Amino acid sequence: MSRSQYFDQMKSLAREIRTRYGLESPRVLKSDLRRIYKDQGIKIDLWPHKLRTLRGAYFNDEFGATVMLAKDLPDDPMIFTMGHELKHHLVDSAAPLAFCDKTNESKEIEIGAEIFAAELIYPEHDFITDMQKMGVKMAACKPEILVRLKHATKTTLSYAGLSKRAEFLGFAAPNSLQSYNAWKKLEESIFGVPLYKQLLARKRAQSTAS
Repeated sequence: MSRSQYFDQMKSLAREIRTRYGLESPRVLKSDLRRIYKDQGIKIDLWPHKLRTLRGAYFNDEFGATVMLAKDLPDDPMIFTMGHELKHHLVDSAAPLAFCDKTNESKEIEIGAEIFAAELIYPEHDFITDMQKMGVKMAACKPEILVRLKHATKTTLSYAGLSKRAEFLGFAAPNSLQSYNAWKKLEESIFGVPLYKQLLARKRAQSTAS
């Protein structure tokens, strides 16, 4: 099997899982993954220690299947990592250990897990349809467009994931989005500061004043 065939197979598997578990939108939540994990018999171990590069790991031994997750991951990366490790359970369970960090992200098995996770959260076909509905031309996608797309769809695919996909599909020039690093600032400039941040700032101001 060629690399492209393997990656296409991972996309197909992700879509099968979406259908099996009733995932109908690009907003996949941690509760959705926990429900899938429970059905698949996967235990979750939230690792409290700070690990420089490790996001998650999949173990399959005499105690059963376990996914270790870095406890302090924000929601979007946590959901993506859970999807990534789910692929290891479904496809790579014969291996005793699979871990997800920057040291092995170029391996085919890990790229396949990244592709699976992205497709599980936000299927490529749906992404293309949504971009076309927004009137985005090829090689014309700018950061603002992805911010508006994420806001409109409520997708839990991160800006990093959206950027990779936009570039891969030709909606954006290579490295034009993945190098951008001011997503939250841009998001707030377009849609305003989230209420929780406003309340936190007000609380801090009151604390300082007192």
